[in-house]
Amino acid sequence: MGTMLSDAQDLLLCPQCGSAWDGGESRARSLVCLSGHRYDAARQGYVNFLTGRGSRFTPDTAEMVLARERFLAAGHYAPAADALAHACAALPDDAAVLDAGAGTGYYLAAVLAAHRADARRRARAVALDLSPHALRRAAKIPGVAAVVWDLWRRLPLADASVDAVLDVFAPRNLPEFARVTRTGGLLCVVTPLPGHLAELRGRLPMLEVPEGKADALEREASEHWEPVVRTRLAFALPLTREAAVDLALMGPAGHHHSRDELLAVLGDEPVAATAAMELSMLRRR
Repeated sequence: MGTMLSDAQDLLLCPQCGSAWDGGESRARSLVCLSGHRYDAARQGYVNFLTGRGSRFTPDTAEMVLARERFLAAGHYAPAADALAHACAALPDDAAVLDAGAGTGYYLAAVLAAHRADARRRARAVALDLSPHALRRAAKIPGVAAVVWDLWRRLPLADASVDAVLDVFAPRNLPEFARVTRTGGLLCVVTPLPGHLAELRGRLPMLEVPEGKADALEREASEHWEPVVRTRLAFALPLTREAAVDLALMGPAGHHHSRDELLAVLGDEPVAATAAMELSMLRRR
């Protein structure tokens, strides 16, 4: 797995009772809390903290995760990953990072790789997501503890334990993000702008994007966070038909439509779109 679970025990808390881990009982691939609750890593490296609890939300399926993996591996959203890595360049050498709604860990991997370009820097991270299919990819990233969790529950992390929270097109539990972030730490959020993928939304079943998402974020976060900077990202996406369908299947449409169905809807016309997103950086008061 990307990191040994025992290495993350000072960041993570027992999801059942909230206690710390027993250092004498915990091992590289298992965590045992001081009350005796035990969590073992799956063969693919992630650990499921939702065992017996479930969630009212539906995790991404294996097909949705494969679509995302193909699309991101082709570099279509590399400008967003690069912008996040740049935003996190000033983190401490031994930074602890939380990726909330991490998916396959694509953006987190970029942040950690840039941080470790200096061999003296040894960041580590916790990747939280509802989908085990996604987290088996994130678990392969060096320094990452991948944990199945519902972001709308109390996060299984200690107070003031991380230096940065990443949230890319994911749910935002702002009170919990504030609780687990140290004073002066960063919240880096990527939200779509109204023009994001507008050319495709008329052809494929994709959600509309309302105005003012970054403004709303700053208002909702104002109790604990102060805005630092916003960066607008806009870049062309020349797509094959297959890549355009992957892009649709990455989102909610993946729960309701098949690949063949979307390919038929798309037809044989050329596919081009524009990515339009905003990176908001906020600092913990």
